[in-house]
Amino acid sequence: MPIPPSIAEFIRQKPHTVLSHRTAFTAQEEAAATHVPGRQWAKTVVCLADGQPVLAVLPAHYMVDLEQLRHLAGANTVRLATEAELRQLYPDVETGAVPPFGPMFGQRTFVDRVIAEDDEVVFHAGTHVDAVRMRYPDFAALASPLVGEFGRPPARSHRAQTH
Repeated sequence: MPIPPSIAEFIRQKPHTVLSHRTAFTAQEEAAATHVPGRQWAKTVVCLADGQPVLAVLPAHYMVDLEQLRHLAGANTVRLATEAELRQLYPDVETGAVPPFGPMFGQRTFVDRVIAEDDEVVFHAGTHVDAVRMRYPDFAALASPLVGEFGRPPARSHRAQTH
């Protein structure tokens, strides 16, 4: 599946590079397939904040702290979207390959501070075989994100903590 035309048109406004890669389904697999550090691969997690879809963008290896996102969004409740909801909300995008552009979909975008601190960002282009690389300021100009801290790095094992 090629990059959906709506995404190609949306990103056309800013300098970017399209990266084609082997099929990968998790953010960490995609980061590896594109030879991008997990810190720079911006995965998009779709959540529902008080029933409204929002995009939470964070490093590939991080997990969303729903309580911190709830606070940042000013919502009473936040939960992860289901696969069925993803298919309904983003019919032109492969399930799990939502690009991090809330304005394209009339949704708010939240970016974890770790992503905002890098010069470049790489993310889904709507498929599991295409990614986009762009400078963070260009991405921010398109996504109009609210930057905050809502990502959690993976818990280190006891062994890693003692060595």
